[in-house]
Amino acid sequence: MRAPIGDFDHATPAPDCLGELTAPVADAVRRWGGGVPADQILYVDTDPGRADTAAFVEHYGKELLDTSANCVVVAGKRGGEATLAACVLLSGTRLDVNGVVRRHLGARKASFAPMDTATGETGMEYGGITPVGLPGDWPVLVDQAVVDLPYVLVGSGRRRGKLLVPGKAFAELPNAVVLEGLGVA
Repeated sequence: MRAPIGDFDHATPAPDCLGELTAPVADAVRRWGGGVPADQILYVDTDPGRADTAAFVEHYGKELLDTSANCVVVAGKRGGEATLAACVLLSGTRLDVNGVVRRHLGARKASFAPMDTATGETGMEYGGITPVGLPGDWPVLVDQAVVDLPYVLVGSGRRRGKLLVPGKAFAELPNAVVLEGLGVA
C-alpha cells in the first residue's frame, strides 16, 4: 500500500504488523475503538540511522517537516505529587510547558520527564515514544494543529519505524484533550 504522506516504500495497516510494534502499542492497536478504524493507522519501516530530522526528511520527504509530530512526556508537580502526561505537537513547534501544560495539569511546576522515566513508564524506546499505547491514566494533551491534519507521522514505540495516523484519531485517544497553543512556533 502507498503511504498517504512521505516517500516510504510501503505502508502496512498497523493491525497487520503488530510484531513490529512494542507491546503497549500493539495492545492499543488491538483494542482500538472510535470513529477512525484501526486499519487507517499505518506502519512504515524506517532506517534508525536516518532518525536525525534533516536526514529523515531528506530521505523520506520534505513535506514531513509539516506533517510530523512529537510525543513529549512531561511531569507536572504540585506539592509532593507528580503527574505524568504526554503532549503531542507538530515537530516544527516547541512545547509551551510552563504555560499551557502547567496550567492544564494544575501544576506549580512542569518539566520534561527524565528519559529513564519516559521509557520506563511507557515501555517504549526513547526517540520513538508515541501517544498510541500510553498508560491509560495519563492525560494526553494534543495540539489542535495535529488534529487538523489528514495524516500525521509519529513514533511507533521503537526508534525503527513510524506510524501514520489520521489527525482526528489523536482526539479519540484515551484521556485526550485537544488544546490550542500547546505547540508554539
